[in-house]
Amino acid sequence: MELFFLAMLVLMMASALGSGYPVAFALPGSAIITIGVAALCGYLFAGDSSAFFAHGSPVQWLTAGVTNFRGVYWEVERDTLIAIPLFVFMGIMLQRSKIAEDLLVAMAQLFGPVPGGLGISVVFVGALLAATTGIVGATVVAMGLISLPAMLRNNYSHSLATGTIAASGTLGQIIPPSIVLIILADQLASAVDQADASRKALYKATTGQFGMPSEFGVISTSAGDMFLGAFIPGLVLVGLYMAFILVFSFLKPKHAPAVAFDGAYDRAFAGKILLILVPPLTLIFVVLGSIIMGIATVNQAGAIGAAGAMVMAGYRLAEGRKDAFYPAILAVVSLIAVFIISSIFNVNIKNVKTSSDMLGIVLSVIAVTGFIVALVWSGWRTFKIEDTMRGVMVDTAKTTSLVFIILLGAAMLTAAFRAFGGEELVREFLTSLPGGFWAQFIIVMLVIFVLGFFLDFIEIAVVVVPIVAPILLMDPGANVTAVWLGVMIGLNIQTSFLTPPFGFALFYLRGVAPAIVKTTSMYKGVIAFISLQLLALVIVGLAPGLVNYLPNRISLTANTAPPPINPRLQHCMEQYIFNEYAVRGDELRGAIATAGKLDVSYLPKKLKSATEKGFKQAASVYGHLETIGKAEAARDKGAEGFRDLHFQVRRIQGDMRKLVVEKKAQGDTLGRLKRRTPVDQAAVGKGEAHLAEIDKKLEALKASIPANWDADKKAFETLQKADTKARNNYRNSVDTAYKSVADLITVIEATPKLEAFKGELNGLTSKLGSQQPKEASATINELSKRMRKIAGVKKLRSDLSSARRALRGKSPNLEKAQAGLEKALATFADDLKWRKKAQTELLPGLKTYEATIRDTIGLRQQRRLPEAQALSIAQCSSNHRDISLHF
Repeated sequence: MELFFLAMLVLMMASALGSGYPVAFALPGSAIITIGVAALCGYLFAGDSSAFFAHGSPVQWLTAGVTNFRGVYWEVERDTLIAIPLFVFMGIMLQRSKIAEDLLVAMAQLFGPVPGGLGISVVFVGALLAATTGIVGATVVAMGLISLPAMLRNNYSHSLATGTIAASGTLGQIIPPSIVLIILADQLASAVDQADASRKALYKATTGQFGMPSEFGVISTSAGDMFLGAFIPGLVLVGLYMAFILVFSFLKPKHAPAVAFDGAYDRAFAGKILLILVPPLTLIFVVLGSIIMGIATVNQAGAIGAAGAMVMAGYRLAEGRKDAFYPAILAVVSLIAVFIISSIFNVNIKNVKTSSDMLGIVLSVIAVTGFIVALVWSGWRTFKIEDTMRGVMVDTAKTTSLVFIILLGAAMLTAAFRAFGGEELVREFLTSLPGGFWAQFIIVMLVIFVLGFFLDFIEIAVVVVPIVAPILLMDPGANVTAVWLGVMIGLNIQTSFLTPPFGFALFYLRGVAPAIVKTTSMYKGVIAFISLQLLALVIVGLAPGLVNYLPNRISLTANTAPPPINPRLQHCMEQYIFNEYAVRGDELRGAIATAGKLDVSYLPKKLKSATEKGFKQAASVYGHLETIGKAEAARDKGAEGFRDLHFQVRRIQGDMRKLVVEKKAQGDTLGRLKRRTPVDQAAVGKGEAHLAEIDKKLEALKASIPANWDADKKAFETLQKADTKARNNYRNSVDTAYKSVADLITVIEATPKLEAFKGELNGLTSKLGSQQPKEASATINELSKRMRKIAGVKKLRSDLSSARRALRGKSPNLEKAQAGLEKALATFADDLKWRKKAQTELLPGLKTYEATIRDTIGLRQQRRLPEAQALSIAQCSSNHRDISLHF
């Protein structure tokens, strides 16, 4: 019966959408009606309202809906969606202020004399508007009203002209900032959690171990990562569009002729181009640059974009007036002043200590006040001129409300889909396909592409993604990142604006195109651009680094970058280091040999032992490399013969786990049947027969596992453990080798700080005689605490503590305290002696040695990766790594 209600849910949703019923009500309405009918039928015919639910009950479905509602509107941690109204406001404000029109006219004049130049100008402006407004309808309408007549007047092919405009208008869906990317990031966040939980369950089921190594976890994403990941693919798409237009104009020059510019390319023209082009480019740089450089979150960048758009609209709407640029000039000057002041003064209001700090705060307040005045001034203009602000606010509220209502409705629909076992059916279908992950991925992409003919991008993102994304992300063989999957889906969804019969870009363009342009010409024109979008999809699919590199680079070079010892970084970091060992072998061996000859005989016993052990461990590095090489070669050779057997058995075991789940569900159903009064013996007998059939299938599957599985599995696990052990031994050795040297350098460099306490330590003896025991104990304790930050004074502080303890209690022992102080002074003198000797004899050699091994042997112990290493590791980790043999 679950399948019946699942089919009812899907058919009801499809019928509602097909009849033109609003999406915001079609999605939750289908879920509510189907859930209600299923609960009623279960109560009437089975005595249990949850009888026809594969998972949970109507109450749990309602609880899930409340949780989703709270997640969208109240959870502080889930703040990704806050960026939506900010970027929508930014886009609509720029569109209503006619900046898009200025760009189109100026770029047409600039590129017109080039064959296909008008088409290239449309793509260029489409990319700029995508990075500023991201509003498809507004962009297509603006370009249709301004560029299409000019292209038609100059004998451009109707198909090329309309196809270029429609396709360029959709760039806003993939070039950040994009509403689609924000929604996908929000949907993928929960999908990652589900996929990671599934992967952990798979690891436990296949290995028997409860804890999965963190390096095997599913890599999450955020709106900022999605923006970074989509940036290069968006540029690739723009490049493909421009290349196509250039090739087309070369092959058929009559259909895309050059258009001469009537004016002159002089200083006035250059100034006009700069005035039109620089502000939106600056806004793009500020919004995207603040995200890329880690200065602002996506929400903060959205606020920056909204404020910048309002300032730009303020001077554009007042064009022709003498004071048109006053608010914009005030805003720019104020921001420059803020940057200069913050670079000179300490502007942390909680840390004001001097009059200079207070001066910086006052100047900052003045500069910020100037910017606020400029913002209010620009806002007042947009409010008074053509009632722009009101229109922008109303449109922003409408668009944002539409997105949020659809998100809630989709969450209700997805919960109902899961309640009737739809997710399991999709998972079983996808995982049963031959070809593994890529077969599943291609099917999903085809489904999304076909749905694009009929559904809007929001509907696809919020209905399809939560169902298929956890399945695709869980696969350890492909081990794809969420940002790559999100960008691939985003590129695919972009085609939904161009694919007939419901391609919205086509509808927008049809509404403003003259009657001479036939609808068939528009359909024919977008075919080439749909093909280019699919080509971009293939390029990005085959080169995941185009998506993953920028997020990885920013993550590894940011102030909050993970330390090099992070387990996720070890695979790529060791590839880099092992290559360095090969390239710099003579240099490193020479440095290790030279360091081993340094005289450390006069060091304290523990330091001497640790240092000598560190030199010995450093000398053993190349031996470890040889062991790792042999273990890795043996593992790879073993994997060649084991991989096919591993996949075969894991597939069988997966089928067995499904049968176990089915058996449990059937057992629960049978239990309910037996508890009913009167007992339906026929139904009970049928249920018991079904259980027996499941047992037979389980036995058959168990018998189908090859006899050599256990032995081959054990042999390969032995090879894996040998490789893991060799790498762990290497890591322990290099950590010890570097840490001992780094610690010794820290101790020696602390000599001046230690020597500064000489007078206070010598004065303790006299204070012991002149102060009360309690007061003397406090003096010693205070001195010991101040020495805590000095490296290598543990023994000295221990001696001081002995003296302090002798002064505590009801009967202080002055003689014992005096002996403790004398011991501390002797320890201090000995420490100072060897440290001063080490400063001149040992420290220069140690520093040279440490600098040589820092980026190889010592890399794991650094606080963060140096830039060169970070870039190399970012490039390496941009490619997906197969970890399936660990499961």
